[in-house]
Amino acid sequence: MIMKITSIKKYKGSSYEVTVDDERKIYLHIDIIHDFHINIGSEFDDEQLEEIIYSSNRRKAYQYSLYLLDYRDYSYRELFKKLLGIYKNEDLCFEVMDKLVKGGMINDRRYAENLARKYVEIKKFGINRARREMYNKGIMGEVAETALEPYSGYAEENISELLEKKYSRYLADPDDRKNTEKVKNSLVRLGYSFDDINKSIDNYFENRKDF
Repeated sequence: MIMKITSIKKYKGSSYEVTVDDERKIYLHIDIIHDFHINIGSEFDDEQLEEIIYSSNRRKAYQYSLYLLDYRDYSYRELFKKLLGIYKNEDLCFEVMDKLVKGGMINDRRYAENLARKYVEIKKFGINRARREMYNKGIMGEVAETALEPYSGYAEENISELLEKKYSRYLADPDDRKNTEKVKNSLVRLGYSFDDINKSIDNYFENRKDF
């Protein structure tokens, strides 16, 4: 089936409203219009029009990805899932993601290193919690473990800092088991092991002989 372009009107920014057969309206960037030599009176069959729309959506998906990446990093898996939810086309999303990877905008190892530093050094999460948070961001497996490996010895130091700065008011009395358990439970939620927690709390009380 042959279709004719019957109208091209400025829409907004660099986009134009293109009318097909006086009925169907599609919105195309000026670059797409130039690339496919679209003018009033131009004729396209179904396959050609489908290619035009696909190329337009691919361009939109790429520009949307750059917009998102201006605000924060994304993992490959996380951004792919977001694009797929909008454009519903795996091939299109893979093409966009490949372009982003080749351009260095998506780099899971770099992103994993930044997340590990943020979660362990800044938020004071234990390795277990940091791993879960990274998984939620689409970082998992060997990439996550490699990024977390430098922080394997941070537990004691981080817990000690948390006890001093965040939980000291609950640890005024070493015989107050209720408050001590509250602190332990909070540290478990932060991703620390029971062994590291018990050892650190024992050291905390040991260093305060004035109780």
